[in-house]
Amino acid sequence: MATEDNIFQQLEALAGGRGAPPSGKPIFAAVLVVVALVMLNSTFYTVEPEEVGVILRFGQYERVTEPGLRLKLPNPIETVTKVPIQRQLKEEFGFRTRQAGVRTSYEDGDFRGESLMLTGDLNVAVVQWIAQYRVRDPYKFLFKVRGVRATFRDLNEAVMRQVVGDRTVNEVLTVGRQSISADVKEKLQVLCDQYDTGIKVEQIVLQDVNPPDPVKPSFNEVNQAQQERERLINEAETAFNQVIPRARGEAQQVLEEARGYATDRINRAEGDALAFTALHEAYRRAPEVTRQRIYLETMAEVFPKVREKIIVDGRIKGILPMLNLDQGGK
Repeated sequence: MATEDNIFQQLEALAGGRGAPPSGKPIFAAVLVVVALVMLNSTFYTVEPEEVGVILRFGQYERVTEPGLRLKLPNPIETVTKVPIQRQLKEEFGFRTRQAGVRTSYEDGDFRGESLMLTGDLNVAVVQWIAQYRVRDPYKFLFKVRGVRATFRDLNEAVMRQVVGDRTVNEVLTVGRQSISADVKEKLQVLCDQYDTGIKVEQIVLQDVNPPDPVKPSFNEVNQAQQERERLINEAETAFNQVIPRARGEAQQVLEEARGYATDRINRAEGDALAFTALHEAYRRAPEVTRQRIYLETMAEVFPKVREKIIVDGRIKGILPMLNLDQGGK
C-alpha cells in the first residue's frame, strides 16, 4: 500500500506540473564554493610600506613578513596582525587632540590626573606633554607585554613625575624644560627596554607647562616682579659697562702719562748730568778755553735780550759825562 500511495502521489505531482523534489547536493556544493572563496580571500593579504605583518599559526607566533602582497595559510590556521614600524606614533598626556590642522581643536575633559604634578620645592605645576615613539620590535610589542599602550602611558607618567619632582617650580616653568625632556626620554627608554616593550622613544615634547588655575594671578604677579627685577639688573649692568670701562681707561691714561713724564724727567736729568760731567771734564783739561767758551755762550744768550748795545774801548776813562743815560726823561 505504501508503495502504491507513493506512486499515486508522484503521478499527481506530475499531473499538477510541480516536478521532482529538489536534491541537497547543489546546496552543499554552493556552501563549499562560498567557504572556498572565503578561505582563498583570507590567504592573500597586503602589507603597507610602513608596516610589517606578524603571522600567527593557531595563535602562536610564526614569522614576520615584509611589505607587499603576501600569501599565508587561510583563516583560522594562520592570522596576520599588521604593526606600523616606520610610522611615528604618539601619546598625549594632560590633553587630547580632537582634530589637528591650521587651528587645532582639543577635546573637553578633565585630564588633571595626568598633568597635575608636585615639584621638588613642594609647589604644584600642570605639565602637558607628548611622547613620540616607534615600534622597534613588533614581536615584543605584541607578545611581551599585555596592554603595551597602557603600560607605556603608565611609564610616561611615572618618569615625568620623578623628573619634575627633582626640580623647582621655576625650573619646570621656565629654563628647565629642555633638560626635563631630555631626562624623561633617557629614563623612559631604559624602562621600555627593561620591560621588553619593543618601543623606541623618539622625542618628549613639553606641550604646555603652567601653574594651576587658582594660583595663576599670584604667579603672574611674581613673574612680573621677577621681570622687573631682571630689567633693573640689566639697566644697572648697562650703566656699569658704560661708566667703569671709561673710568678704567681714563685711569690707565693718567698712569701712562705719569709714566711718560717720569721717564722724560729721568732722561733729561740723566742727560743734564752727563752734559755737566762732560763740561767739567773739558774744563778740567783746559780751564781757559772752557772759561772763554762759557763766556761767549753766555754773551750769545744775553746780547739778544739787550735793546741798545754800546761797545767802547776798555781803556777810555770818564765815559759817563759823555753819555746821555737819561733818554726820554727816564
